[in-house]
Amino acid sequence: MKNSKIEWTETTWNPVTGCTKISTGCKNCYAERMAMRLYYMGHPNYKNGFQLTMHPHLLDAPLHWKKSKMIFVNSMSDLFHEDVSEEFILSVFRTMRLANWHVFQILTKRSERLKALSEKIYWPENVWMGVTVESKDHLKRIDDLRLTGAKTKFLSCEPLLSDLPQMDLAYIDWVIVGGESGPGSRVIEKSWVYDIQSQCEQANVPFFFKQWGGLNKKKAGRLLDGKTWDEMPIFARAQ
Repeated sequence: MKNSKIEWTETTWNPVTGCTKISTGCKNCYAERMAMRLYYMGHPNYKNGFQLTMHPHLLDAPLHWKKSKMIFVNSMSDLFHEDVSEEFILSVFRTMRLANWHVFQILTKRSERLKALSEKIYWPENVWMGVTVESKDHLKRIDDLRLTGAKTKFLSCEPLLSDLPQMDLAYIDWVIVGGESGPGSRVIEKSWVYDIQSQCEQANVPFFFKQWGGLNKKKAGRLLDGKTWDEMPIFARAQ
């Protein structure tokens, strides 16, 4: 377990690594860059580079982390990738259900598979399920998420690549927005961010602004109108 630099979580857990690109938001995938770096460093969990790989030996890892943490699941992959077996997905959920002193955050771009498997999943209170909505071409992912049994549902609009006008935020509990960072990063428009923040305010949905991004994301910062937006869903962790 390592502390994460991702502003909206505390640590990461990667029982699956590797992925394949399916939409515009995947173009400059940070996980792919990191996986290849770890491959060349000889890290055993990345011996396959960015090829999708399940790691059964990591399935019970959170059960050994006694201090309560906010945990981003599969920051280096997509749990609902078509090559991740249904059995393995359900095993990940079993661990999250048992480790009820943690909060687990899952993100997917594969909302159709998420929706299809939802009825087979026992959704514990401590699992937050999210979908990535990087442009208005992918608004349908919100509808798929809404149809799942997840108790807490959220959107990650990162990297934000277009405006997202008139989103239906019914039954959505949290929205994260961020610009793309790193080599080849695409520009985020301030008006897109302001509009999403306004939609969240009108719908009474917590809004989290992660970053403006760019090649030097630290310099660009994460202030919006001179303040940091770190709103989170209300959740009482198990003691």
